[in-house]
Amino acid sequence: MAGRLRYPLAYAVHLEVLGNNMKDLTPRQIVEALDQYIIGQDDAKRAVAVAVRNRWRRQQLPEFMRSEVGPKNILMMGPTGVGKTEIARRLARLVNAPFVKVEASKYTEVGYHGRDVESMIRDLLDLAVHMVRQEQTEVVRQEAERIAEERLLDAMLPAGGTDAYEDDPNSEAAQKRHRTREKFRRRLRDGEFDDRDVEITSEEKPLPVGMMATIGMDQLDPEVQSFFEKIIPQQSKNRRLPVREARKVLFHQACDQLIDREKVIEMAIQRTENSGLVFVDEIDKIAAAGGAHGPDVSRQGVQRDLLPIVEGCAVNTRYGPVKTDHILFIAAGAFHASKPSDLMPELQGRFPIRVELGDLTKDDFVRILTQPQNALTRQQVAMMATEGVKLEFTPDAVEAMAEIAHQVNLNTLNIGARRLYTIIEKVLETLSFEAPDRTGDTVIIDAKEVRQRLAEISQDEDVSRFIL
Repeated sequence: MAGRLRYPLAYAVHLEVLGNNMKDLTPRQIVEALDQYIIGQDDAKRAVAVAVRNRWRRQQLPEFMRSEVGPKNILMMGPTGVGKTEIARRLARLVNAPFVKVEASKYTEVGYHGRDVESMIRDLLDLAVHMVRQEQTEVVRQEAERIAEERLLDAMLPAGGTDAYEDDPNSEAAQKRHRTREKFRRRLRDGEFDDRDVEITSEEKPLPVGMMATIGMDQLDPEVQSFFEKIIPQQSKNRRLPVREARKVLFHQACDQLIDREKVIEMAIQRTENSGLVFVDEIDKIAAAGGAHGPDVSRQGVQRDLLPIVEGCAVNTRYGPVKTDHILFIAAGAFHASKPSDLMPELQGRFPIRVELGDLTKDDFVRILTQPQNALTRQQVAMMATEGVKLEFTPDAVEAMAEIAHQVNLNTLNIGARRLYTIIEKVLETLSFEAPDRTGDTVIIDAKEVRQRLAEISQDEDVSRFIL
């Protein structure tokens, strides 16, 4: 590890900085931040805001009490498309926490073919390792860029390396080489050599072939993964690349040398255990409705396998064991054919906070189309602007799209806000196709245009089932 401990302070202050950020992020501020992207569902927003704030509160407790305070896991109940997943995803981004979204229905009981539930924790840790590494890359960026630049110059001027004039750096030949090197450095920084090819040596770890490549490394036990990582050595390979591409390769190699991998893993495990967020979607699909027995015999088994992870246990990963005692779990499901009481009583008890998300109304659809920072109408205006077309939506057009989306949801399957994607794409279907030929045009979408394009489809219930 010698030579990799140049930036220990960045690791030491990370948790303190994270704690200070959470201190300034009150539940009210969390809800306000979520309001910028998600319309309605105030109860769910308040529940997740309090759950996240409780994490910071736990960190302020004395050590003997801190370990006794567990997370208050949340169970969200509501139809599809009302914001369950988006609340969890935006929350994780807001607090810079490792976040994974998984579907309960893709897991199987141990002994059956499929992924085991512990893989969600391994995925969470892999993401945390990537997050920490990205942060540390920014810490060492300046030094890594300097090293990459020196290696590029060495590759472009092989005779101008320091070894060539180390014995007599004051000689005329050495000084001439130094001036040439500095001239090349200025031209390199100005981008004059970006398209010139240069030969560099890169280290790569070949992927396993045959059966192992077919199975996938994520489906192997952690011990087997570590075994394959150790027995497959890195291979040096000479590559000829444009300077702009070679700079990226050399930069990443320099980062590998400067960043302490063991410290990154240590930080990632700590962040996963204390800040990790797992969103388990479709949990209603593993609930046996009314205790009925069917062909899916592993549903009850998935619940049993999920129980110890939610309660708190140590999961073995290729980076070491990870404790799940303080990972926050948010489960969600529509519960159309089942209800929360159909889950195992022990599993129900591990989700003490219950939040019901309501159906979206016409007014909610209007707000979704216009208010969020990533509103669909704003997205479409920006997309058409790339073609040189100025697109405008009148207020009555927004009202018409919201009304039709709400009506179709009532008459057919209710898929929530996702219906708006289909509606707006259908309205702009012709414009999207013709946009490259209409550069400079101004297109105004009003209610008449919306109803004209959707009238026949929305009125025919049989057709709308397929198209809208």
